[in-house]
Amino acid sequence: MIESERELSAMVQELWDNDVNRLRPGKDYRISLQGKAGDNMAINDDDNDGAGYPLFKFVDENIFQKETFLAFISLLDNYVSDTGEPEIVTPEEVAENHKFLDSIVKTPTMKIAHKYLVEKKLSPQDETQFKEQLYRIWFELYARRGSSRPDSSGFEHVFVGETRGGRTVIGFHNWIQLYLQEKLGHIDYKGYSVNANSPQPDENKHILALQFSWKNGIKPKGSIFIGVSPEFEFALYTLCFLSSPNERVKVQFSFYDVEIVCHHYNQKHIGTTYPVLLKYQKNT
Repeated sequence: MIESERELSAMVQELWDNDVNRLRPGKDYRISLQGKAGDNMAINDDDNDGAGYPLFKFVDENIFQKETFLAFISLLDNYVSDTGEPEIVTPEEVAENHKFLDSIVKTPTMKIAHKYLVEKKLSPQDETQFKEQLYRIWFELYARRGSSRPDSSGFEHVFVGETRGGRTVIGFHNWIQLYLQEKLGHIDYKGYSVNANSPQPDENKHILALQFSWKNGIKPKGSIFIGVSPEFEFALYTLCFLSSPNERVKVQFSFYDVEIVCHHYNQKHIGTTYPVLLKYQKNT
């Protein structure tokens, strides 16, 4: 590991250790991995569906009453999923965005990330200015490929999900949105994804690659954290976006060797970001 990755790994471990709102697998939630997803990606192709049941068996929804979860969930219905459709942001939605940022900057994980970014001269020390920086990175609208009008944001792409041409799901790397959409009947979980080099998924681990359909589109392969808090993901991805010029950075923390993919959009916004599990650490 190069020095910058070692340093970032230590920071991510600290974020992980202080993610007090993380859910416990088997206790606060249970998932059912079932079979491996097929390679054929037709939406209604039952032969290639490796899972006859939903991914989530159970989630303790009392956790969704916690301040950051509540504020996060309120943002999920503020977006039009089709790319190319301009987003209209109402004053109420702007207020919800700010309320979410207000709630997460008070958490231990975001405080740790902020302190580190200030030390590296990558973020302003003043909390109000830091929130303005977060707003710009995550919530400012931009035109995604093929669109002439602002139709996307880092938050919408990563945490909510988008559709392109009505048939392909892009982004959508968040477990809370996945759970809520599955509960509404909008998600059909097709099974887990593995290749020759990736480890077998584990229902008691917090990272999963999977295939699913959403609305009328298919996500051939998505990768998500499961059970972590919104503030952990926000802190981790912001840290990677601001501190690493590379669009792929390797980190080691807890049981995981992970590559965080983080594509920049015009160097000002997050285009997409998600975890790729490389292997489990030996001490599992």
